[in-house]
Amino acid sequence: MIKMTGLKSCDTCRKAQKWLKENELEFSYRDVKADGVPVQDLEKYVAELGWEKVINKASKTWRELNDDQKSDIDASKAVALLQDNPSLMKRPLFEIGDKLVLGFRDAQKEEILSLK
Repeated sequence: MIKMTGLKSCDTCRKAQKWLKENELEFSYRDVKADGVPVQDLEKYVAELGWEKVINKASKTWRELNDDQKSDIDASKAVALLQDNPSLMKRPLFEIGDKLVLGFRDAQKEEILSLK
């Protein structure tokens, strides 16, 4: 089963859910705000993908952070920021077995289909 992490107000996440259903791919959904993301999962995402990919620097949430929060980021600071500001996480994020797929463009769609 595919585990999808997203945000219910995210258009891309809604498109991803629709695509998964259309392709008859079984999935569970976790909303970063409503459900939260366990710190162990955040640590895994940052360790495997790099905080630079996991944190969405184009987001409104990022722009609203103060300069101290945005400076000297490392893996542990990134996890703390994501815990305090879950909408900072790039999304959607798919967990398929032990593989992580971040984003929802054609390359990610192909990867999801190849892993399933």
